[in-house]
Amino acid sequence: MGQVNRQLDPAQTGWEAEKLDADLRKRIVGQDAAIEQIISIYQTNLAGMSSVGRPIGNFLFLGPTGSGKTRLVEATAESLLGDGRAVIKIDCAEFQHSHEIAKLIGSPPGYLGHRETHPLLSQEVLNQYHTERFKLSFVLFDEIEKASDSLWNLLLGILDKATLTLGDNRRVDFSRALIFMTSNLGASEMGSMLRPNVGFAASDTERRNASGIVDEKLNDKVARAGLEAARRKFTPEFMNRIDKTVVFRPLGEAELRRILTLELNMVQQRVFSSATGAPFVFSLTDAAKEFLLREGTDMKYGARHLKRAIERNLVHPLSNLIATQQVRGGDLIRVDFDASGSRLTFFKEAEDMPAYAMVQMVDISLAPPMGVLSTGAAVEPPRTANAKSSRR
Repeated sequence: MGQVNRQLDPAQTGWEAEKLDADLRKRIVGQDAAIEQIISIYQTNLAGMSSVGRPIGNFLFLGPTGSGKTRLVEATAESLLGDGRAVIKIDCAEFQHSHEIAKLIGSPPGYLGHRETHPLLSQEVLNQYHTERFKLSFVLFDEIEKASDSLWNLLLGILDKATLTLGDNRRVDFSRALIFMTSNLGASEMGSMLRPNVGFAASDTERRNASGIVDEKLNDKVARAGLEAARRKFTPEFMNRIDKTVVFRPLGEAELRRILTLELNMVQQRVFSSATGAPFVFSLTDAAKEFLLREGTDMKYGARHLKRAIERNLVHPLSNLIATQQVRGGDLIRVDFDASGSRLTFFKEAEDMPAYAMVQMVDISLAPPMGVLSTGAAVEPPRTANAKSSRR
């Protein structure tokens, strides 16, 4: 046995965690701290070092609406399980009263409606998205601050012992689950620090100094505001059971531009995988992109408002053009901006393009599963990331 005195690097990550990290950074913009926390928990699980008798990870995501909290959970499910819908989502606004907990765990025997009440958190529901490779469950409690104290007390057992007892005394095992909770607590305080009255561009500038470097002191101040709001709302025993509390920063102009590119790519993928079977390619001029950014820039709604602007100004007109057969399969459509009418304009620049030519014109790094478009053209997905479909 040879002796060595070599320093080890605990900051390194394995190839599976690196692959997940690269894929999430393609899908999620401006929330690197949240991605790092997920990668940390994931690698601990891969190494077999997760705490015995607890969920794989308990996360609390704080921040303003439209900053990507729910989207990050869906993106993680897309990367690992191949489907962003493989998330068991509990809307906590539906559980503001104690008696509504019966919808989660079922009514006990002897109570009216016992046989008709099917619990939302049964073992069958929890395991429904397991694959041969990944025995993981993603459970999301959305807007947790709106739930009653009864739901918070129910969560104490899940977060600490990975166990839930249903109304009929059956046990549900959460030891293979990632538990996510989202909340908008502290969003108003965070927004006031970043001058919400003057828009996203100003908030992005406010977070950077004269050299263009992000102002970490301001970011830390924003994070503390979110954490303090959570501590005021939740009990100490609840907060102590959370492994990672992450504050999502409001998105700036630079982040919104990158999100616009991602969202336009997602619309293109929808065109390729649509039921009409007539794929085409569209491209936006810089003026058209600037118009969508102006229409979708809103501190209150974040990237969610940008999605609405894309749907209203791009997707709906394209749908009309498809329905009236002005746009057909194989077309190349240029989308420009008409300043006089303050609207997007659409021009056909080419037609009868072969499938391979269209595929070469678009970004397929987030292509549908197996890289097969509705054109029938097989596409080799990139080797550096899991190329999976998105429901958005």
